[in-house]
Amino acid sequence: MLELARLDDLPADYRAALGEQNLVPLWPSLRAVLPPGQPRPRTQATCWHYEALRPLLLQAGELTPIEKAERRVLVLANPGHGLDKMQASAAIYLGMQLLLPGEIAPSHRHTPNAVRMIVEGEGAYTTVNGEKCPMQRGDLILTPTGLWHEHGHDGDAPVVWLDVLDLPLVYYMEASYVEEGQPQTITGLGSERAYLRGGVVPSPVFTRTNPRYPMLRYPWADVRAALLALAAQQPAGEAVQVAYVNPETGSDCQNILGYSALMLRPGETLQLPARSPATVLHLIEGAAEAGIGGKPFTLAEADTCCAPGFAPLTLRNRSSEQPAFLFIADEAPLHKKLGLYEVRHG
Repeated sequence: MLELARLDDLPADYRAALGEQNLVPLWPSLRAVLPPGQPRPRTQATCWHYEALRPLLLQAGELTPIEKAERRVLVLANPGHGLDKMQASAAIYLGMQLLLPGEIAPSHRHTPNAVRMIVEGEGAYTTVNGEKCPMQRGDLILTPTGLWHEHGHDGDAPVVWLDVLDLPLVYYMEASYVEEGQPQTITGLGSERAYLRGGVVPSPVFTRTNPRYPMLRYPWADVRAALLALAAQQPAGEAVQVAYVNPETGSDCQNILGYSALMLRPGETLQLPARSPATVLHLIEGAAEAGIGGKPFTLAEADTCCAPGFAPLTLRNRSSEQPAFLFIADEAPLHKKLGLYEVRHG
Protein backbone atom coordinates (compact mmCIF):
# COMPACT_ATOMS: atom_id res chain seq x y z
CA MET A 1 0.00 0.00 0.00
CA LEU A 2 1.16 3.50 -0.83
CA GLU A 3 3.04 5.15 2.05
CA LEU A 4 1.58 8.59 2.68
CA ALA A 5 3.52 11.65 3.77
CA ARG A 6 3.47 12.56 7.46
CA LEU A 7 2.45 15.88 8.94
CA ASP A 8 5.97 16.59 10.20
CA ASP A 9 7.24 16.17 6.61
CA LEU A 10 5.70 19.58 5.93
CA PRO A 11 7.62 22.76 6.81
CA ALA A 12 6.64 24.36 10.10
CA ASP A 13 5.83 27.71 8.47
CA TYR A 14 3.51 25.95 5.99
CA ARG A 15 1.68 24.15 8.80
CA ALA A 16 1.36 27.43 10.70
CA ALA A 17 -0.06 29.16 7.61
CA LEU A 18 -2.65 26.40 7.23
CA GLY A 19 -3.66 26.72 10.87
CA GLU A 20 -4.17 30.46 10.58
CA GLN A 21 -6.75 29.78 7.85
CA ASN A 22 -8.41 26.88 9.73
CA LEU A 23 -7.10 24.43 7.15
CA VAL A 24 -5.82 20.88 7.69
CA PRO A 25 -3.98 18.66 5.17
CA LEU A 26 -5.87 15.41 4.69
CA TRP A 27 -3.14 13.08 3.48
CA PRO A 28 -1.22 12.66 6.77
CA SER A 29 -4.44 11.52 8.48
CA LEU A 30 -6.14 9.75 5.57
CA ARG A 31 -5.54 6.22 6.86
CA ALA A 32 -6.81 7.20 10.31
CA VAL A 33 -10.25 8.11 8.94
CA LEU A 34 -10.23 5.55 6.09
CA PRO A 35 -8.36 2.50 7.43
CA PRO A 36 -7.80 -0.35 4.99
CA GLY A 37 -10.13 -3.36 5.01
CA GLN A 38 -12.40 -2.56 7.94
CA PRO A 39 -12.95 0.09 10.64
CA ARG A 40 -10.79 0.39 13.74
CA PRO A 41 -13.43 0.88 16.42
CA ARG A 42 -12.67 2.63 19.69
CA THR A 43 -15.31 0.43 21.32
CA GLN A 44 -13.66 -2.32 23.35
CA ALA A 45 -15.03 -5.69 24.40
CA THR A 46 -16.12 -4.80 27.95
CA CYS A 47 -18.20 -6.42 30.70
CA TRP A 48 -19.95 -4.87 33.70
CA HIS A 49 -20.75 -7.38 36.45
CA TYR A 50 -23.93 -6.64 38.35
CA GLU A 51 -22.67 -8.22 41.56
CA ALA A 52 -19.90 -5.60 41.70
CA LEU A 53 -22.03 -2.73 40.40
CA ARG A 54 -25.11 -3.19 42.60
CA PRO A 55 -23.58 -2.19 45.99
CA LEU A 56 -22.22 1.01 44.44
CA LEU A 57 -25.62 1.82 42.97
CA LEU A 58 -27.35 1.26 46.33
CA GLN A 59 -24.70 3.44 47.98
CA ALA A 60 -25.57 6.16 45.48
CA GLY A 61 -29.11 5.96 46.85
CA GLU A 62 -27.75 6.71 50.32
CA LEU A 63 -25.43 9.50 49.19
CA THR A 64 -27.69 11.42 46.81
CA PRO A 65 -31.45 11.97 47.24
CA ILE A 66 -33.54 11.77 44.09
CA GLU A 67 -34.29 15.50 44.36
CA LYS A 68 -30.58 16.21 43.86
CA ALA A 69 -30.10 13.66 41.08
CA GLU A 70 -33.29 13.78 38.95
CA ARG A 71 -32.13 10.43 37.53
CA ARG A 72 -29.89 8.36 39.83
CA VAL A 73 -27.75 6.47 37.33
CA LEU A 74 -24.33 4.85 37.15
CA VAL A 75 -23.15 5.01 33.54
CA LEU A 76 -21.61 1.89 32.01
CA ALA A 77 -18.75 3.59 30.20
CA ASN A 78 -16.56 1.84 27.65
CA PRO A 79 -12.86 2.50 28.38
CA GLY A 80 -12.09 2.57 24.66
CA HIS A 81 -14.02 5.83 24.36
CA GLY A 82 -12.73 7.28 27.64
CA LEU A 83 -14.84 7.25 30.81
CA ASP A 84 -15.59 10.97 30.43
CA LYS A 85 -17.47 10.26 27.16
CA MET A 86 -20.05 8.16 29.06
CA GLN A 87 -20.80 5.87 26.13
CA ALA A 88 -20.75 2.11 25.61
CA SER A 89 -20.23 2.34 21.84
CA ALA A 90 -20.32 4.96 19.10
CA ALA A 91 -24.13 5.20 19.27
CA ILE A 92 -25.11 3.42 22.51
CA TYR A 93 -25.32 4.79 26.05
CA LEU A 94 -25.89 2.41 28.96
CA GLY A 95 -26.78 3.24 32.54
CA MET A 96 -28.02 1.38 35.61
CA GLN A 97 -30.77 3.42 37.26
CA LEU A 98 -32.00 3.11 40.84
CA LEU A 99 -35.39 4.10 42.20
CA LEU A 100 -36.12 3.67 45.91
CA PRO A 101 -39.56 3.14 47.51
CA GLY A 102 -41.66 6.30 47.51
CA GLU A 103 -39.43 8.16 45.08
CA ILE A 104 -40.53 9.91 41.90
CA ALA A 105 -38.16 10.75 39.06
CA PRO A 106 -39.88 13.86 37.64
CA SER A 107 -41.47 14.19 34.23
CA HIS A 108 -39.34 15.25 31.30
CA ARG A 109 -38.84 14.54 27.61
CA HIS A 110 -35.72 14.56 25.49
CA THR A 111 -34.54 14.08 21.95
CA PRO A 112 -32.56 10.83 22.46
CA ASN A 113 -34.62 7.63 22.31
CA ALA A 114 -34.51 5.46 25.44
CA VAL A 115 -35.59 2.02 26.57
CA ARG A 116 -35.65 0.49 30.04
CA MET A 117 -34.81 -3.18 30.65
CA ILE A 118 -35.97 -3.98 34.18
CA VAL A 119 -33.28 -5.73 36.23
CA GLU A 120 -34.77 -6.26 39.70
CA GLY A 121 -37.59 -5.26 42.03
CA GLU A 122 -41.33 -4.69 41.83
CA GLY A 123 -43.75 -1.87 42.49
CA ALA A 124 -42.25 0.78 40.22
CA TYR A 125 -43.73 2.13 37.02
CA THR A 126 -42.96 4.46 34.15
CA THR A 127 -45.66 6.78 32.83
CA VAL A 128 -45.17 7.58 29.14
CA ASN A 129 -47.49 10.20 27.61
CA GLY A 130 -50.15 9.28 30.16
CA GLU A 131 -49.83 5.49 29.87
CA LYS A 132 -48.78 3.79 33.11
CA CYS A 133 -46.32 0.95 32.42
CA PRO A 134 -45.64 -1.38 35.36
CA MET A 135 -42.00 -2.41 35.73
CA GLN A 136 -41.27 -6.10 36.29
CA ARG A 137 -38.02 -7.99 35.80
CA GLY A 138 -37.24 -8.55 32.13
CA ASP A 139 -39.85 -6.08 30.85
CA LEU A 140 -38.80 -3.67 28.11
CA ILE A 141 -40.35 -0.19 28.26
CA LEU A 142 -39.93 2.41 25.53
CA THR A 143 -39.56 6.13 26.15
CA PRO A 144 -39.12 7.35 22.56
CA THR A 145 -37.88 10.72 21.43
CA GLY A 146 -40.14 13.61 22.39
CA LEU A 147 -42.52 11.68 24.68
CA TRP A 148 -43.08 12.82 28.25
CA HIS A 149 -42.09 10.23 30.84
CA GLU A 150 -41.59 9.93 34.58
CA HIS A 151 -40.85 7.10 37.02
CA GLY A 152 -42.55 6.33 40.33
CA HIS A 153 -42.26 3.63 42.98
CA ASP A 154 -45.12 2.31 45.13
CA GLY A 155 -43.26 -0.80 46.32
CA ASP A 156 -41.11 -1.52 49.33
CA ALA A 157 -37.72 -2.54 47.86
CA PRO A 158 -35.23 -0.96 45.45
CA VAL A 159 -35.98 -1.20 41.73
CA VAL A 160 -33.15 -1.18 39.20
CA TRP A 161 -33.24 -1.04 35.43
CA LEU A 162 -30.83 -0.80 32.54
CA ASP A 163 -31.18 2.36 30.44
CA VAL A 164 -30.25 2.10 26.75
CA LEU A 165 -30.18 5.34 24.76
CA ASP A 166 -28.91 6.54 21.40
CA LEU A 167 -27.53 9.56 23.26
CA PRO A 168 -23.95 9.45 21.85
CA LEU A 169 -25.21 9.80 18.29
CA VAL A 170 -27.81 12.46 19.07
CA TYR A 171 -25.25 14.41 21.10
CA TYR A 172 -22.67 14.14 18.29
CA MET A 173 -25.28 15.59 15.90
CA GLU A 174 -25.74 18.54 18.30
CA ALA A 175 -29.41 17.63 18.63
CA SER A 176 -29.53 16.53 22.29
CA TYR A 177 -31.67 18.45 24.79
CA VAL A 178 -34.30 17.92 27.52
CA GLU A 179 -37.47 19.72 28.60
CA GLU A 180 -38.84 19.55 32.13
CA GLY A 181 -42.55 18.87 32.56
CA GLN A 182 -45.37 18.59 35.07
CA PRO A 183 -46.59 15.38 36.72
CA GLN A 184 -48.68 13.44 34.22
CA THR A 185 -52.29 12.42 34.51
CA ILE A 186 -52.64 8.70 33.87
CA THR A 187 -54.97 8.19 30.92
CA GLY A 188 -54.25 4.62 29.90
CA LEU A 189 -52.83 1.28 31.02
CA GLY A 190 -51.64 -1.77 29.14
CA SER A 191 -51.70 -0.90 25.43
CA GLU A 192 -49.66 -4.07 24.91
CA ARG A 193 -52.77 -6.14 25.66
CA ALA A 194 -54.19 -5.16 22.27
CA TYR A 195 -51.29 -6.95 20.56
CA LEU A 196 -51.15 -10.26 22.45
CA ARG A 197 -51.81 -12.40 19.36
CA GLY A 198 -49.43 -12.44 16.42
CA GLY A 199 -50.95 -11.52 13.07
CA VAL A 200 -53.86 -9.49 14.44
CA VAL A 201 -53.98 -5.81 15.39
CA PRO A 202 -56.81 -3.50 16.42
CA SER A 203 -58.84 -2.48 13.35
CA PRO A 204 -61.94 -0.38 14.10
CA VAL A 205 -64.54 0.21 11.40
CA PHE A 206 -63.82 3.89 11.21
CA THR A 207 -60.45 5.24 10.13
CA ARG A 208 -58.09 5.90 12.99
CA THR A 209 -54.73 7.55 13.30
CA ASN A 210 -52.18 4.97 14.37
CA PRO A 211 -49.83 6.23 17.06
CA ARG A 212 -46.17 6.29 16.07
CA TYR A 213 -45.37 4.06 19.04
CA PRO A 214 -48.51 1.96 19.63
CA MET A 215 -46.84 -0.40 22.11
CA LEU A 216 -44.71 1.00 24.93
CA ARG A 217 -44.29 -2.04 27.20
CA TYR A 218 -43.10 -5.50 26.16
CA PRO A 219 -43.76 -7.81 29.14
CA TRP A 220 -41.03 -10.38 29.76
CA ALA A 221 -43.60 -13.10 30.47
CA ASP A 222 -44.86 -12.83 26.88
CA VAL A 223 -41.39 -12.57 25.33
CA ARG A 224 -40.11 -15.55 27.32
CA ALA A 225 -43.12 -17.65 26.30
CA ALA A 226 -42.54 -16.73 22.64
CA LEU A 227 -38.90 -17.84 22.86
CA LEU A 228 -39.82 -21.17 24.47
CA ALA A 229 -42.46 -21.82 21.80
CA LEU A 230 -39.98 -20.98 19.04
CA ALA A 231 -37.32 -23.23 20.58
CA ALA A 232 -39.74 -26.15 20.52
CA GLN A 233 -39.93 -26.02 16.71
CA GLN A 234 -36.59 -24.45 15.74
CA PRO A 235 -33.93 -26.92 14.51
CA ALA A 236 -30.95 -27.47 16.79
CA GLY A 237 -28.07 -25.15 15.97
CA GLU A 238 -30.29 -22.30 14.75
CA ALA A 239 -30.56 -19.21 16.95
CA VAL A 240 -33.78 -18.82 18.93
CA GLN A 241 -34.29 -15.07 18.77
CA VAL A 242 -37.22 -12.64 18.63
CA ALA A 243 -37.17 -8.93 17.81
CA TYR A 244 -38.97 -6.11 19.58
CA VAL A 245 -40.97 -4.46 16.79
CA ASN A 246 -43.75 -1.96 16.17
CA PRO A 247 -46.81 -4.27 16.08
CA GLU A 248 -48.55 -2.08 13.52
CA THR A 249 -45.73 -2.00 10.97
CA GLY A 250 -43.39 -4.87 11.84
CA SER A 251 -40.43 -2.49 11.74
CA ASP A 252 -37.93 -1.88 14.54
CA CYS A 253 -39.63 -0.51 17.65
CA GLN A 254 -37.33 2.55 17.54
CA ASN A 255 -35.46 4.33 14.76
CA ILE A 256 -31.76 4.18 15.62
CA LEU A 257 -31.13 1.16 17.87
CA GLY A 258 -32.53 -2.34 17.56
CA TYR A 259 -33.64 -4.66 20.35
CA SER A 260 -34.14 -8.41 20.55
CA ALA A 261 -34.16 -11.33 22.98
CA LEU A 262 -32.27 -14.58 22.49
CA MET A 263 -32.59 -17.96 24.17
CA LEU A 264 -29.74 -20.42 24.56
CA ARG A 265 -30.94 -23.99 24.98
CA PRO A 266 -29.31 -26.00 27.82
CA GLY A 267 -25.66 -26.61 26.92
CA GLU A 268 -25.99 -24.79 23.60
CA THR A 269 -23.17 -22.88 21.91
CA LEU A 270 -23.86 -20.39 19.10
CA GLN A 271 -21.27 -18.97 16.73
CA LEU A 272 -22.52 -15.62 15.45
CA PRO A 273 -20.93 -13.86 12.47
CA ALA A 274 -19.07 -10.59 12.67
CA ARG A 275 -21.40 -7.67 11.91
CA SER A 276 -20.72 -3.99 11.39
CA PRO A 277 -22.84 -2.65 14.30
CA ALA A 278 -21.75 -2.72 17.93
CA THR A 279 -23.82 -5.03 20.15
CA VAL A 280 -24.81 -5.01 23.83
CA LEU A 281 -25.68 -8.25 25.63
CA HIS A 282 -27.55 -8.32 28.95
CA LEU A 283 -28.27 -11.63 30.69
CA ILE A 284 -31.84 -11.73 31.99
CA GLU A 285 -31.88 -15.33 33.22
CA GLY A 286 -29.45 -18.20 33.49
CA ALA A 287 -25.69 -18.53 33.19
CA ALA A 288 -23.75 -17.86 30.00
CA GLU A 289 -20.38 -17.17 28.49
CA ALA A 290 -19.72 -14.64 25.73
CA GLY A 291 -16.65 -14.78 23.54
CA ILE A 292 -16.14 -11.39 21.89
CA GLY A 293 -13.43 -11.36 19.27
CA GLY A 294 -11.81 -14.26 21.11
CA LYS A 295 -11.98 -12.56 24.52
CA PRO A 296 -14.09 -14.59 27.03
CA PHE A 297 -16.55 -13.14 29.54
CA THR A 298 -18.44 -15.19 32.12
CA LEU A 299 -21.96 -13.80 32.61
CA ALA A 300 -24.20 -14.15 35.64
CA GLU A 301 -27.74 -12.79 35.80
CA ALA A 302 -27.96 -9.01 35.17
CA ASP A 303 -24.40 -8.81 33.80
CA THR A 304 -23.97 -6.62 30.72
CA CYS A 305 -21.25 -6.69 28.07
CA CYS A 306 -20.48 -4.79 24.88
CA ALA A 307 -19.03 -6.07 21.60
CA PRO A 308 -17.49 -3.72 19.02
CA GLY A 309 -18.52 -3.88 15.40
CA PHE A 310 -16.86 -6.55 13.22
CA ALA A 311 -16.12 -8.71 16.29
CA PRO A 312 -17.28 -12.34 15.95
CA LEU A 313 -19.46 -13.51 18.85
CA THR A 314 -19.66 -16.88 20.55
CA LEU A 315 -22.43 -17.46 23.08
CA ARG A 316 -22.53 -20.51 25.33
CA ASN A 317 -25.06 -21.62 27.93
CA ARG A 318 -23.05 -22.70 30.96
CA SER A 319 -25.94 -24.81 32.26
CA SER A 320 -26.73 -28.25 30.84
CA GLU A 321 -30.18 -28.22 32.43
CA GLN A 322 -31.68 -24.71 32.21
CA PRO A 323 -32.05 -22.26 29.30
CA ALA A 324 -30.37 -18.86 29.34
CA PHE A 325 -32.06 -15.68 28.11
CA LEU A 326 -30.29 -12.59 26.79
CA PHE A 327 -31.52 -9.11 25.95
CA ILE A 328 -29.67 -7.64 22.97
CA ALA A 329 -29.34 -4.01 21.85
CA ASP A 330 -27.44 -3.06 18.70
CA GLU A 331 -26.85 -0.32 16.14
CA ALA A 332 -28.24 -2.37 13.23
CA PRO A 333 -31.22 -0.09 12.33
CA LEU A 334 -28.87 2.89 12.05
CA HIS A 335 -26.37 0.98 9.92
CA LYS A 336 -29.13 -0.27 7.62
CA LYS A 337 -30.61 3.19 7.14
CA LEU A 338 -27.17 4.54 6.25
CA GLY A 339 -26.39 1.65 3.91
CA LEU A 340 -23.46 0.57 6.09
CA TYR A 341 -24.80 -2.73 7.45
CA GLU A 342 -22.43 -5.62 6.78
CA VAL A 343 -22.13 -9.25 7.85
CA ARG A 344 -18.88 -11.17 7.49
CA HIS A 345 -18.83 -14.97 7.64
CA GLY A 346 -15.55 -16.69 8.40
